[in-house]
Amino acid sequence: MELINLTMLWAVIIGFGVIMYVIMDGFDLGVGILFPFAPDEESRDVMMNSVAPVWDGNETWLILGGAGLLAAFPLVYTIILPALYLGVFLMLAGLIFRGIAFEFRFKANRNRHWWNRAFYLGSMLATFCQGVVVGAYIQGFHVENNVYAGGPFDWLSPFTVFTGLVMVAGYALLGATWTILKSEGSTQEWAYRITPKLLIAVLVGFGVISLWTPFIDEYVRERWFGHLTLFWVLPVLALLCAWQIWRAVANRSEGQPFVATLGLFIFTYLGLIASKWPYLVPPDITIWDAASAPESQLFLMLGVLFVIPVVLGYTAWSYWVFRGKVRGGGYH
Repeated sequence: MELINLTMLWAVIIGFGVIMYVIMDGFDLGVGILFPFAPDEESRDVMMNSVAPVWDGNETWLILGGAGLLAAFPLVYTIILPALYLGVFLMLAGLIFRGIAFEFRFKANRNRHWWNRAFYLGSMLATFCQGVVVGAYIQGFHVENNVYAGGPFDWLSPFTVFTGLVMVAGYALLGATWTILKSEGSTQEWAYRITPKLLIAVLVGFGVISLWTPFIDEYVRERWFGHLTLFWVLPVLALLCAWQIWRAVANRSEGQPFVATLGLFIFTYLGLIASKWPYLVPPDITIWDAASAPESQLFLMLGVLFVIPVVLGYTAWSYWVFRGKVRGGGYH
């Protein structure tokens, strides 16, 4: 019973860390994806300034989730890293590339256009690879005797490529609604114009994935269509969030589009968890199969329960300090 309770708590903590990363780092990756489509260089300055104070802190959640996953579910690393090694490597390369662009773009004069491209391409690559990883998780892994037995490119399939493209559209939607919140004038008006188009692309993408997934995984098909469950509340809530985005943009609301987009991602993410629960490495390995020893989980839990409030505290403080609109010269 002790192992079950600890394992469940760890699953909740890691799930929380992942969703915090997705919704917080998602919008600054989205800003990078939208960079080449911005109206002018001044708009790009505003967009980059809006995320510059917080982007590196947002990635703390990626580190926290990854470290917690290794500590609580080491079998996941044994299986998933060999399966997704190239995809994860490319994702990290993209994150590094865009991080360098943050530091060098404002100092560059003649070569600024190259750093613009670095920021855009790094954001695109990292986002696409994250979507591919999600798609690979949905389609499952070939495992024999708790060891990955598939090929080095099993993670790359038409389905995973499509999930990667949908993730790019989703993060771009987060970036557009964040730009609405943090900018004004022509930059904000441009963000208002592109948000409905991105919303339609995301909804179409989510719809195709929802229809495609049951043909890939019989377990998901049975869970969603075998009998009526409360799980269907999640897609309904996601659609309500999408409607709220559309309505808020039409009414020229500034904060509601971003908040509703966060809700759209959260309910979609919860729907994914509901589809696969309790399998941590689909299609066979559950969270209890992958769990480390209770003593290890308890020892590390003490540190995590101290770290998470600290991370939440300085994250909230950072967003409070850098609240308000961003203009060409910085925050106002």
